[in-house]
Amino acid sequence: MADLAALELRHGARYRWFLLAAVMLGTMASVMSSTIINVAIPEMSQQFNLGQERAQWVGSGFMLAMTVSMLTTPWLLERFGYRRTYTLTLWLLLLGGLAGGASNEFHAVLAARVAQGLAAGVMQPIPAIIILHFFAAREQGRATGLFGMGVVLASAMGPTVGGVLVHAFGWRSVFFMVLPFCLAALWMARRFVPVRPSGSGSGASASRLDWRGLLLGSVGVVCLLNALVQWRSGSAFAGTLLLASAALTLTGFVGWQRQLGRSSTHADVEPLVRLKLFHNRRFALGCVVAFLYGVALFGSTYLLPVYMQLGLGLSAAQAGWMLLPAGLALALTIALVGRLLDRKPHYPLATLGFALLSVSLALNLSVGLDSLWSVLAAWVLLGRIGLGMILPAMHLGTLRGVAPELVSQAASVSSFTRVLGGAIGVSLCGTVLEWRLAAHGDSLRLAYSSAQRLAAFNDVFALLACVCLLAALAAWRLRTPLT
Repeated sequence: MADLAALELRHGARYRWFLLAAVMLGTMASVMSSTIINVAIPEMSQQFNLGQERAQWVGSGFMLAMTVSMLTTPWLLERFGYRRTYTLTLWLLLLGGLAGGASNEFHAVLAARVAQGLAAGVMQPIPAIIILHFFAAREQGRATGLFGMGVVLASAMGPTVGGVLVHAFGWRSVFFMVLPFCLAALWMARRFVPVRPSGSGSGASASRLDWRGLLLGSVGVVCLLNALVQWRSGSAFAGTLLLASAALTLTGFVGWQRQLGRSSTHADVEPLVRLKLFHNRRFALGCVVAFLYGVALFGSTYLLPVYMQLGLGLSAAQAGWMLLPAGLALALTIALVGRLLDRKPHYPLATLGFALLSVSLALNLSVGLDSLWSVLAAWVLLGRIGLGMILPAMHLGTLRGVAPELVSQAASVSSFTRVLGGAIGVSLCGTVLEWRLAAHGDSLRLAYSSAQRLAAFNDVFALLACVCLLAALAAWRLRTPLT
């Protein structure tokens, strides 16, 4: 097996870009797998006679599995190496697609989605780790922008491609779509991904996975997200009980990670999170920004299509066409900002991005039932430009300055907080929307929209705008080299 030095000698100065392309292709496959399934849920619900809540578990199961498995990436990379870890996640993603597409039982489909979520979670932090380890500081912005553009395009095109496939071939086709991407990524991984980075040794790590921490963290995340679901469905007691369970288990998780970091008794166990990372105030603030970014990104991505269709009365096709230019603008902005980051500081770009996103969300309050579609499209476009400025700046601003031996854990923790914020953001927006609809005397079950319904949506947009302002303040705090 070729090591890093041999790969660099074989492929020359451009090797690191080939490596980035290899990990980007697999990550794009996992991102598309996460977004493409939504368009297949209605047809899948009819085949399996599912209610909307059970059908949504196809997406929720993926998100839960992805969120939890992110924390295992550093240990897997250390234990099995770069190539084997990445290859195994690709095979799991591929086999999950085959199993899901061939399943005749809903439970089997759900299990396949959970398997794909586990693979996607492990895969998500790897590109950031690759960029920090293999690219010089003057190239990290460009690499982050290029990678971010590819992932955003995959996310934006997923629902569109999925809709075409479902219409032509049925819901099973969205599972099979991931196969060619995985096969191509496997071929590239064989050629370009090193067994291990230079200087990391040739043998497997002797440390054991922190199974107790993984169990506590998993239970805490599941309880937290399900508490929001219970509140949304009107069961306040169950939601409160789950929230208390989440607080208890997550407190236990933090305590256990602290014990592992201090105790010599468990020296052979690798903590999922090295808490000394948070002694670096820049990284700690970056995680706060990442969490708020996840709330704003996933929350607005969930809310906008619902608002367009059920608030403004647009068709799904019209909503899709309105969002497509914004998605392309997002991808282009990420690429341009990535190049700027090689020469400019990150904190003004992240702060300006959050400010633009906040203004965009606030401007949605001016849209009425008689407004031109182009007005809303312009506000959405402005917000996506803001999002494009935030993502690469946030990544580099959070991870630069972290000790090299902690980069893997830092990337995993940052990704974890962003995705956890996203999952909470979706549930929060859904819960607040239903609360405000009831307060304004309306319901989404009614056939026609009204001024009261728009007022309820506006309340949620105002909430997200405030979240973005908080994130802008936190991003501005990244301006000094805090340690």
